Amino acid sequence: MGKVGKSAYPTPARGVPKAVLDACVLYPTVLREILQGAAEAGLYQPVFSDRILREWVLATAKLGPAAPAIAEGEAALLRAAFPRALVREHSEIEARLLLPDPNDRHVLATAIASGADAIITFNAQDFPGHVLAAEGITRRDPDGFLWELQSRHPEAMARVVEAVRAKAEAISGQPQQLKPLVKRARLYRLAKALGV
Repeated sequence: MGKVGKSAYPTPARGVPKAVLDACVLYPTVLREILQGAAEAGLYQPVFSDRILREWVLATAKLGPAAPAIAEGEAALLRAAFPRALVREHSEIEARLLLPDPNDRHVLATAIASGADAIITFNAQDFPGHVLAAEGITRRDPDGFLWELQSRHPEAMARVVEAVRAKAEAISGQPQQLKPLVKRARLYRLAKALGV
C-alpha cells in the first residue's frame, strides 16, 4: 500500500479514522470547530503539519489585517489541544509525489507519513483518487465525512454541533439558528442528518 513513516498516534481504535485536515477546511470557523469538536469527542484522529497551519493563517489575511494574528492564536490552541496530531514535514516523501498542483504534495506527504486514512478537503481536483488510492488514502469532502460521523455517532455529533452553535451565539451576542449556521459552512448533508 505504499504507506511510509511512523504514525503520530498509537494504533487507532477500531473504526476510528485518522484524517489530515487540509488548510481549506480549517479556514471557515464553524467547520473547523465542528471538526475539532468531533476529534475531541474521539470520533476521529486529526492530523496536520505546521505548513498546513501556516497556509490557513495566511489565507485569513483577506479578512483584514487583524485576522492572521487571530488565526495564529487559534492555530496555537489547535496544536495544544492535539499535540500528537502535528506531523513533521517529510520532503523525501513529497519529492516522489506527482499531483496536479505541486503545492499540495506536502498535504499528501503528511497523510502518508502519519498513516492517515483520509485527507479532508474541498479540493477534489488537486487530489486525484487514483493517486491517493495508490497510497491507501481517500479524499473526503468535509460534509460527507461529518455526515458519516453523525450517522455512526448521532448523539455525540449533536452535542458537538450544539456546542459550536452556542459558542457562535455567545460570541455574536445574537441568536444563532443551527440550520443557517451549518449551511453557511457548506455542510448540507450534515444539516439534513441533524434534521435542520
